[in-house]
Amino acid sequence: MVNKSTPPLIDRIVLGIDPGTNVMGYGLIAIKGNQLTLIQFGVIHLSKYADHAIKLSKIFERITTLIQEYHPDEMAIESPFFGENVQSMLKLGRAQGVAIAAAISQQVPIFEYAPKKVKQSVTGNGNASKEQVASMLSKLLSFQEIPKLLDATDALGVAVCHYFQKGTVKKNNGGWEAFLKENPDKIKSTPGKKK
Repeated sequence: MVNKSTPPLIDRIVLGIDPGTNVMGYGLIAIKGNQLTLIQFGVIHLSKYADHAIKLSKIFERITTLIQEYHPDEMAIESPFFGENVQSMLKLGRAQGVAIAAAISQQVPIFEYAPKKVKQSVTGNGNASKEQVASMLSKLLSFQEIPKLLDATDALGVAVCHYFQKGTVKKNNGGWEAFLKENPDKIKSTPGKKK
């Protein structure tokens, strides 16, 4: 979905990414002063590839292509969450890592945001549903058609969250140990233990 009315003079472009191993969402916004303009949003379909390594390769290729086409100044990506299924977490972490590697290879600064932070920034409610996030973004960015796959609007939400942070969030360069220290609420349970 493309908005052809992107202003010619902009301060910066932000690429938002909602990582996934079957569907990865992306969204691009232009920022001029306090005005946000939708450039494009959509999804990368990965479920058609049976091999996980091929999925990762496709993520790298598509993110690199988006960066080369739209020249974002920054990439905002949703940080991983910790759940019960260790295999799913590992695959999601790899997908996120490959998207980050694509941005690094193109010298694009990366910022990470927790899912609750994204929802809070967009809707005012950290527990908002995907549908509530999509509805708020359609008003904020003036688009009519909400996509069937809400991974696209989730990615837009990450980009908009980054805009609302106004650059006050530091780049995450501290690795997993720093992430866990800064986000203790992300640890839901440890394997073999019940809360």
